[in-house]
Amino acid sequence: MPAVYTANIKSTDPEVAPMTLRRIFDSIITRLLILVVCLVCIGSLARYYALGHFLRQDLSTVMQEQQLALASYVARDIDDKISQRQTLLTHLASDLPQQLLQRPEQLRQWLRQQYQYQSLFSGGLFVADLHGRAIADYPVAPGRAERSYIERDYIRAALQGNSYIGRPVIGQALGIPVLPMAAPVFNRDMQVVGVLAGITPLTSGGFLDLLQKAQIGHDSGGFVLVSPRDNLFVASSQKGMSLKKLPASGINPLHDRAMAGYRGSGITTNADGQEEVAAIVSVPSSGWFVVARLPSSEAFATVGHVQTFAIRGAIVATVLFALLASACMYYVLRPLFHAAADAERMTRGELPLVPLAIRRNDEVGHFIAAFNRLLRKLHEQQAQLERIAHHDTLTGLPNRLLLADRMKLALAQSRRHGKHVALLFMDLDGFKHINDSQGHDAGDEALRMVTSRLLAVLRETDTLARIGGDEFVLLLCDLDEQAREVARIVAEKCLAAMQPPLRIGTEEFQLGISIGLTLATADSTPDSLLQEADQAMYLAKHAGGNCLMRN
Repeated sequence: MPAVYTANIKSTDPEVAPMTLRRIFDSIITRLLILVVCLVCIGSLARYYALGHFLRQDLSTVMQEQQLALASYVARDIDDKISQRQTLLTHLASDLPQQLLQRPEQLRQWLRQQYQYQSLFSGGLFVADLHGRAIADYPVAPGRAERSYIERDYIRAALQGNSYIGRPVIGQALGIPVLPMAAPVFNRDMQVVGVLAGITPLTSGGFLDLLQKAQIGHDSGGFVLVSPRDNLFVASSQKGMSLKKLPASGINPLHDRAMAGYRGSGITTNADGQEEVAAIVSVPSSGWFVVARLPSSEAFATVGHVQTFAIRGAIVATVLFALLASACMYYVLRPLFHAAADAERMTRGELPLVPLAIRRNDEVGHFIAAFNRLLRKLHEQQAQLERIAHHDTLTGLPNRLLLADRMKLALAQSRRHGKHVALLFMDLDGFKHINDSQGHDAGDEALRMVTSRLLAVLRETDTLARIGGDEFVLLLCDLDEQAREVARIVAEKCLAAMQPPLRIGTEEFQLGISIGLTLATADSTPDSLLQEADQAMYLAKHAGGNCLMRN
């Protein structure tokens, strides 16, 4: 193909024919083709040896994130169920009639009524006196009544006035692995007069099912629930590990780090000497942590398959690439060949000496156009980053940084022109209930609705900023001598704007707003002004909320 531009050269030229083969080897196409084939071969060899490492590294990151997501899901499920049991037990302890502590039979009937209306403590409820002796239980378990539980950690902790999740053990009365927890029973003087304990079998339905029945992969992958405080495995998806002691230090490096407080993911070697991908996530309510495990042999099984496929594909690709590259390069460089042939004919006098035609779209023009497009995108991204840096992403309001700049400007202008500046620090009342009951999405929607209401009562020259979770700051500038009265009127408008309930989904929520008001003085700084308004807001909070307090 490189000989095309010599096709029109007369064979009678004694210097042309012998140079044909040399020109083929000296051709830019031949050199590029040899270079490309060499690069492809070198790249294929390098890829074969390096693909395993890089693929394993990338796959390791993906698998660790996957394990971390699975462990987080299981940990949240366990944490919710334990928190439900703690809350229920504390509530029952506060409702327990104290006079029944001296009447075991009536106390058992009371326990029976509570047991019928809850399913969390399927192992039963029992009450212990100040000596740790069980005085009543339900359902009645043989040998539980009159037995002393003073040696149990959860009984001792409850007698000291603390709700406590006990060490998972084989229950004395039930004879199966159970999780005990206890809550103190206080009298009116907040003195402990007894202990209410609840028992949950570790195998009870709806408790640890998600962990015990789940399996990751096809081999020995799964979940493990660990109690570092008690130095034992609480439960596991692998049979035979429940209530077993943890391995000694030095056997499993990632486990040792988890015992020291590390939470995350990594690749480690387990007690059986097998390499595995593991992730550790805390269960906050109990101090436990969940471990999601997957053997490396399963996690990285595709690495070997990909390496074999890659080397086979590289051989085929090299051949096809060489053919395709030859055709493409000839097509791309064909105008250059024609130009070179015309120039050579001109040197031999076969064509007149005229300018060569330019038959191409200038690459410089393309480059400049591409550069201009890139520059335009960079400006757009810079503007977007500037907005993100100075505005709250949820509500679109100025953030603390932009508020500080505008406060500095407002204070400087007020001193220059003799105007007044007022600052309103606002904190929502009842917002935590929306977050806790409906979730963060509903909380975010509530914040956007509050923002819309507040903006509707403000002037265009005022600045409304969000500086915290449910904290807003309103900056009023260019006020005259009636600044305090104007600020009071604006604050009352804000209070009135929050009177209608917020409708989120199918429910309505009543939010209030506590407002702290302060006026700038000659010595005011943005920090001092913000602190004064904050203090006034806290006075409004302590006054019952949904009101205005002036500093």
